[in-house]
Amino acid sequence: MIQSLRRAATVRPAQIAAHDGDLHPTWAQLADQVHRLASALRALGVGQGDRVAILAGNGLGYYQALFALFAIGAVAVPLNTRLAEPELAFQIRDAGASLVLTDAGLADMAEALRGAGVNMLVDIGWRTPARHCEHRIAELIADHAPLASGAPLADSTLAGIFYTGGTTGLPKGVMLSHRNLYAMAVGLVMQLQLDETAVVLHSAPMFHLADFAIFVVTLVAGTHVFIPALDDATMLDAIERHRVTHSFTVPAVIDRIARSDTLASRDLSALKVLGYGGAPMPWGTYLNARAALPQVDFVQGFGMTEMPSHTFLGAQYHRAGADPGLLRSAGQAGYGYEVRIVDAGGQPVPPGTFGEIAGRGDNVMLGYWNRPEETAAALRGGWMHSGDAGYMDEAGFVFITDRFKDMIVTGGENVYSIEVESVVSAHPAVLECAVIGVPDAKWGERVHAVITPKPGMALDSAGLIAFCRGKLAGYKIPRSLDLHEGPLPRSAAGKVQKIVLRAPHWPASPV
Repeated sequence: MIQSLRRAATVRPAQIAAHDGDLHPTWAQLADQVHRLASALRALGVGQGDRVAILAGNGLGYYQALFALFAIGAVAVPLNTRLAEPELAFQIRDAGASLVLTDAGLADMAEALRGAGVNMLVDIGWRTPARHCEHRIAELIADHAPLASGAPLADSTLAGIFYTGGTTGLPKGVMLSHRNLYAMAVGLVMQLQLDETAVVLHSAPMFHLADFAIFVVTLVAGTHVFIPALDDATMLDAIERHRVTHSFTVPAVIDRIARSDTLASRDLSALKVLGYGGAPMPWGTYLNARAALPQVDFVQGFGMTEMPSHTFLGAQYHRAGADPGLLRSAGQAGYGYEVRIVDAGGQPVPPGTFGEIAGRGDNVMLGYWNRPEETAAALRGGWMHSGDAGYMDEAGFVFITDRFKDMIVTGGENVYSIEVESVVSAHPAVLECAVIGVPDAKWGERVHAVITPKPGMALDSAGLIAFCRGKLAGYKIPRSLDLHEGPLPRSAAGKVQKIVLRAPHWPASPV
């Protein structure tokens, strides 16, 4: 991946590479800063194959840290800034990260992690110094000569460990190679037809693979736009100020942009494309956005951490006169990838038949970090088995209809019910519980708990939220609950029948 940055510095040295507040480095300057940071990290003892965690908000520092690790051949471990301290500490220990790169916005969390045994912290923020950090990015860059370019890494070299929820209740580290990330980026460049004129706003968290713009913009030597907050007002300010051409987010954010009170007074004439993922665009959201932003094209991508950006629904399927039924789809397989629907035995099924969505291509993960059995189960037969249920039509459009793993997608973030249940079940008033996703106008889905309370004990939503706070990331905490009389519905095998619990909240899905 570092070769894409070196190319950008060679072919577009004087072009602005990024906007981040009052920082506007050119590609030549950015490459120099990245290689100076790489040299500094090496002086701190970081070598090829070492795992280094990044716990930071969006910004130039995050980008520099990530590509400096690529230059060394070290392994980046991006951490979700919304997680609670026990969740972060588990991931740092599980990955064996010896160093944490952070910024001032996460200073309190960094202090808590130090108490959990994390001893080496580097501040990669460019503004307010972070407390409890031994080193600062500006000083490290100033004090070191650029790291010399060595022989290219093998494309199978591990580039990052990206944690995702696990069905066992513990997150799993998804191992992605340089080849995986490069394949994802190349495919999206072709799908989106991007070139060096692209000015792309990062409107997804940089720790998340949904922010594929990190790699795509670098590949074409366009211009990054980083903003500290991902709300609609800040996004609109950045789009207008920097003449943004592309941005990629979730349907809920597009809906808020389209309904903004200030939209009519904005100059968004440079904006060409708004992409979304995490869930299909609700029809009402699409109609309103289409009317409010008539000059903008919409595109959709679907993937998972283990198999990022695997399908794509292009702009032509979002324009007037297109088949509205296809907006419920996740699109078709991306360039160089394959998708098929398989039965329980892993055999492909005919079009229109429900089954498990499976895919293969150069974007598919190497496996799960230190979990060979789960790796073998997910990658059986040479295909990545997604755990998502759906069907494919005659033209190869994929429709996702259910989640085998009971995953909840809220605001583009994945929440695994068993992880939440393990916390909720510890509440002193809970006899048994189940966690499901229910419709939410703002976030697509919200986390909802169904609880059978212990006899004589009371529980309300506020009490449950207070109990979960600090034990779970905020977006994982149940925001609503139903108190259930008697035992929860269970199958003959004793498993809670979540399909029964979900039924009152979700209308039947058409085929």
